Amino acid sequence: MSSLLTNTSAMTALAALTKTQANLNTTQNQVSTGLRISSAADNASYWSIATKMQSNVGALGAVSDALSESSALVSTMTSALQSSISVVNAIKNDLVTASNPASDLSKIQTDIAARQSLLLSIGGSANFSGQNFLETTGGTVDLVASYDSTNGVSFLSVDTSQTALFDSTTAPTTGILGANGANFATASVLSLDISAATAGDLANMLKDVETAISSLTTAASTLGATTVNITTQQNFVSNLTDSLTTGVGSLVDANMNEAATKLAALQVQQQLGIQALSISNSNTQLILKLFP
Repeated sequence: MSSLLTNTSAMTALAALTKTQANLNTTQNQVSTGLRISSAADNASYWSIATKMQSNVGALGAVSDALSESSALVSTMTSALQSSISVVNAIKNDLVTASNPASDLSKIQTDIAARQSLLLSIGGSANFSGQNFLETTGGTVDLVASYDSTNGVSFLSVDTSQTALFDSTTAPTTGILGANGANFATASVLSLDISAATAGDLANMLKDVETAISSLTTAASTLGATTVNITTQQNFVSNLTDSLTTGVGSLVDANMNEAATKLAALQVQQQLGIQALSISNSNTQLILKLFP
């Protein structure tokens, strides 16, 4: 039956075209953004998971930056410690030389005093962004190591009481170099004076310097272990970031090969739908031929 009021074929063609147009818009959006799921409306569950994972990726990026800064910090302290060890070894050599009865103690003391000033300079200048593990009264410094949404930030801790050379460059009284020795109890490595020292005094000074060298070596080893931990953590954070990024991609990224193929097919369907709708609408014009 032909009707002027109801064109069933046109309605069917229009419904098919509307559906095709909706699918075409979705596919075009995927092609332009590269995302299969770009909002909660596309898939609330996957979008929520991906959003949380992307948030964690951002936090891990901040962790990576912090680890790089910590690596540079520890490297600065390690370099200063190694220089300090070299200078204290030179003081040790001066004391060995002074132990010879024919030595000029006053001249050797001039060299020792210069090296003591150098030690103060090295320790005092080992400053990185306000942090100094060598000129300090001790304490624990927490370096950012990782982050997860359940436990928050985790840290690598450094006990600076193990690395402290002295507490002040003006009147040092504590630390590996600032505290008075156990054998020559009236002076520290930074304050010993051999100008009037006896053979016994020199022997005790040497013992204290040996102890200081041993403590400096331990401190350097502590920082070396921290460097290894930082490097390990950097690799872990990098791998974790890659894993999360891959996970986000698997949830929301569009398959571009599939999207491109689907887009071409939908464009053809759109053209056919328009043609079908045009034919359906033209059928009503045929009714006029029934009236002479």
